[in-house]
Order: sequence, then structure tokens, then C-alpha cells
Amino acid sequence: MKRVIKLFDPVSGKEEESIIKNVLKNHFWASGSGVGYVEKFEKEFSKYIGTNHCIAVNSGTAALHLALSLFDIKNKEVLVPSLSFVSTAHSIIYNGGNPVFVDIDPETLCMDVDQIQKSITKKTKAILPVHFAGMSSNLDVIKSICQKHNLYLIEDASHACGGNYKNKKIGTHGDIVCFSFHPVKNLAMPTGGAITINNKKGIEMTNKIKSLRWCGISDRKNSVYDVKHLGWNYYLNEFSAAIGLVQLKKLDKLNKFRKKIAKIYSKELYVENKMPFNEECSYHFYWILVKNRKKFMENMGKNGIETGIHYRPIHKMTFYKNSISLPITENIAERIVSIPTHPNLSDHDVTKIVKLVNRFAQ
Repeated sequence: MKRVIKLFDPVSGKEEESIIKNVLKNHFWASGSGVGYVEKFEKEFSKYIGTNHCIAVNSGTAALHLALSLFDIKNKEVLVPSLSFVSTAHSIIYNGGNPVFVDIDPETLCMDVDQIQKSITKKTKAILPVHFAGMSSNLDVIKSICQKHNLYLIEDASHACGGNYKNKKIGTHGDIVCFSFHPVKNLAMPTGGAITINNKKGIEMTNKIKSLRWCGISDRKNSVYDVKHLGWNYYLNEFSAAIGLVQLKKLDKLNKFRKKIAKIYSKELYVENKMPFNEECSYHFYWILVKNRKKFMENMGKNGIETGIHYRPIHKMTFYKNSISLPITENIAERIVSIPTHPNLSDHDVTKIVKLVNRFAQ
């Protein structure tokens, strides 16, 4: 059977197998109170990022939902890119807010800071940038805009775990930063996410999110507890947290491998439009723009290479569809293709991908 080079492929080994066996044997598989491996993961991830507050949850979607729930955005506007997974916009709707879609920078595919400035109104409450494919948004400028207009900065770092912005880890800049640990992500879990908090009300926000992730339960002492807020069933399980602890130890090494592949792509791919190389990027995936996407993806597939589309613009989805025009987003979304960067690729795999992209993308 012909081997297929996957678009995404988690890296795992004996350490992950061993720690999962430990969880199975100890019979403590999950707890809403966030103890055991969950608490250990929060401490280690917080130390790794360089932030004082970290809360583990069961997905990146849950992280975004909970983060935005801390601010009163009902009937308010949150600026967000349309070129993202739908959870980014859904999290605003969940909390009664209105997503305002902003066009992107054609080089980084992150929100264009000039378009951000033009999109602010009296109803704007927050800015929610996405670090697309691991490439950081222009956080200095966005933070300056937030300070000028008294807005909150909530980052979607689902693609950017282990990435940096100006030598500081992604996760230390905005009021709140949200991470995803889906199996395809740089730090992989069966399911998982995390929130880091840098706001001056960090302790208060942390306590509230810990309550909200477990159905609003608070003030728990043994079997006695209170419920002060409407919450959700968003806590992380022990299996995911245990794997996350092992994956965290490998993260820098695996991201270094991703950067090595991205550097080869940036030098050797002949396509006119491709993801730029940046040492601080985590390269969740690597994107290129092609003229005939359907034909290109079919040809790559026939030759055993999976490719993907990230993403169909959110503002073009039926649920969100409106008359807004985002010319750069729409143009790029018609041509963008994702190619593999995961650390399970061999040198031969990378050479094959480069050769076939150069053959079929013209």
C-alpha cells in the first residue's frame, strides 16, 4: 500500500504511552476541580510561557468562549479576522457580542493593523487577533490601539504554541491569550486548551474561569460547594493533561524541526506567494497560494501528499453571511493551500513535497 504523507501528524513515543498507563492504573481519570496532572500541566505551562496565570480547559473553543465571557460584550463589537476557524467568531456570538470582520495583511495573513484602526466604532469592546499558521500578529501596534481606545486584547494563539513575538513567548502580551491542544496542533493532546491571563485582575479572572469551566461551581470544601455563575462542562481530563506534560517537554525541539522545514520551503519553493520565514513563528502549517487549487490538490493527493485549505472565510459561511467585502481575504481564500510541516516528515518527504509543489503549482 502506498504511503501517504499526512498534512498533520502528532509525534508520540514511549513517554506518552507510559504516562497514559499511569493514569489508567491510578483510576483517577478526571476532576472538575483541576487537580492531579491538570494542575501540574497548568503550573508547567505557565512557567514555560512566562505568565502568572494559566487555566487548562478541554478545547481551544472552550478557551475562547470562557475568555470572552469575562468581559461584557453583549451587543458590543469585537474585531476579528475572517480567515480563521469558525470557533474564533463563534466565541463572540456565544457571549452576545457581534463579530466585526477585518481584512488581513497579504504577507502574514494576520489582521491588517490599518484596517483594525478603520474598523473601530463606539461599540467596539475588544480586538481578537489570530496568529495565523503560527505567525504572530503585530502585537505592539495592536496593544497601542487597544490602549488608545480602551479596548481589551484577547489573542487566539491556537496555531502559535511555543511561538514568540520580539523574544517573548506568545501568551504574555494580551489581556488574555487562548491556546488549542487538538491532536494536530504543535502541542498535541487528545483534546485540550488553555488560557493565560496577563490582565491586572489576573487572580480574580483566574478564579472565575476555574469556576466557569466546571459548571459555575465555587467555594468547594469536600462535598459542599456553591454555584455563583452559569458555567459549562469545560474542564480538562487527566489523560490529556498527562500527555500535555510530556508534549510540553518536547515542544521547543519539535517547533525547531518545523522551522527547519519552513526554511527549506521558503528557499526552495518556486511559488510566487508563500508564507514568509520568521524565526519566531511556530509553523503550525505552511501555506502557499496557487492558481488552480482544485487541480493542484488532486495532483498532490495522487502522489501521496495530503494538503488542506485554511480556511474558507467565516464571513462567507451561511450563518455569518452578509454584504461585507474583504477583498484581500477573499482573494487569498480562493488560492490558499496548506502543506505539511509536522516533525514526523523525513528529509525524503520534504524533498518530495518541494519537488511536487514546484511541478504542480505552476
